[in-house]
Amino acid sequence: MYRTLHERYPYAHCELDFDTPLQLLVATVLSAQTTDVTVNKVTPTLFAQWPTAADLAGADRTAMEEVLRPTGFFRAKTNSVLKLGIALVEEHDGEVPPRLKDLVKLPGVGRKTANVVLGNAFGIPGITVDTHFGRLARRMGWTDEEDPVKVEHAVGELVPRKDWTMLSHVLIFHGRRTCHARRPACGACPVAQWCPSYGIGETDPDKAVKLLKYEVAPGAQPAEEGS
Repeated sequence: MYRTLHERYPYAHCELDFDTPLQLLVATVLSAQTTDVTVNKVTPTLFAQWPTAADLAGADRTAMEEVLRPTGFFRAKTNSVLKLGIALVEEHDGEVPPRLKDLVKLPGVGRKTANVVLGNAFGIPGITVDTHFGRLARRMGWTDEEDPVKVEHAVGELVPRKDWTMLSHVLIFHGRRTCHARRPACGACPVAQWCPSYGIGETDPDKAVKLLKYEVAPGAQPAEEGS
C-alpha cells in the first residue's frame, strides 16, 4: 500500500516552508490547530524580525503576538516560541539539537514535532503521527492503536526505517487530499483494493473524483482507481 501511495504522491513533502532546523521547529509548533498555509504566511515576517533563537528568546511579546495573531491561540503560541527560544539558548547554545531525546525536552515539543524536525531538517528517519496519519493507519488496518506513540511504534515495525519520513509525507498527503475524515473518496483511491475500510466513503468513481482536493501532479488529472 505504501509503494502504491508513493507512486500517487511522488512529490509528497513537508508543507511547512523553512530554510533552517530552527525555522522548521518553530513553524511546526505554530502549526497546531491551524493550517500549514496560514503558518507559511506568518513565518517570513516572524523570522525576518527574529532570525535566531536568541532573537526569539528576547522578542517583545506584544510585537510577536501581532505577528502570530492569524494562526489562532496566538498568545499561547507566542509564549511557546519565547520559551522555546530561551531553552535553545540556555541548553543548546541557540542550536536545534538533532536528537529525539533532546528535542522532546524542549517546551511545546512532543514526538510528532520532533520527528518532523528530525526527518525534514536533519535527514534522520522519523514517523510523524498527526491526525491524518493516525486515521489512515487505522483505516488501512495497520494498527488498532489510538495513542500516537503506540501508532508510531506499530507502523514502524511494518515499514523499513529508511522510509519512515517519506511514509509520513505520503499518508498525510493522502489524508488531506483523498482519504478525508468525513467523506473519503474511496472510488478514487489507489489502494482501495487492499483497504479494509473501503466503502465508508463515496465509491462511485465519478463522484469520488470530485471529492479530491489536489492534483496528482501539476497539470495532471486525478488517477483512476487502481492506477
